[in-house]
Amino acid sequence: MTVCEFCSHFTKERTCRLGLNLPKAMSCREFRPGIEKFCAERKDFVNQNQIVQMATFFGFQRVELKKIKVMAALEEKRELATINAMVPITSDSLKAEMTAESIRTEKY
Repeated sequence: MTVCEFCSHFTKERTCRLGLNLPKAMSCREFRPGIEKFCAERKDFVNQNQIVQMATFFGFQRVELKKIKVMAALEEKRELATINAMVPITSDSLKAEMTAESIRTEKY
């Protein structure tokens, strides 16, 4: 297993889109992780920790692991935004939100 197999620049022809030589170690200066390389389907994504544990298991360290953590955090935020967009806004929840906002902004 190489770092390239988890990179968005890696093609099906097993070459780098950037024209770089494939590294033997688990590091590459242009590594760009993709969530699709860790989860076959988006619904398989559970949370950021799942991806970080997988990356650690596969031997990622230092800079590459940091890039994977950022990618997983962004994916988790995207997932939460999608879920929040699906929740219908009812008049009760809107009232509660407006009341909470007025309490926070009220001056004493």
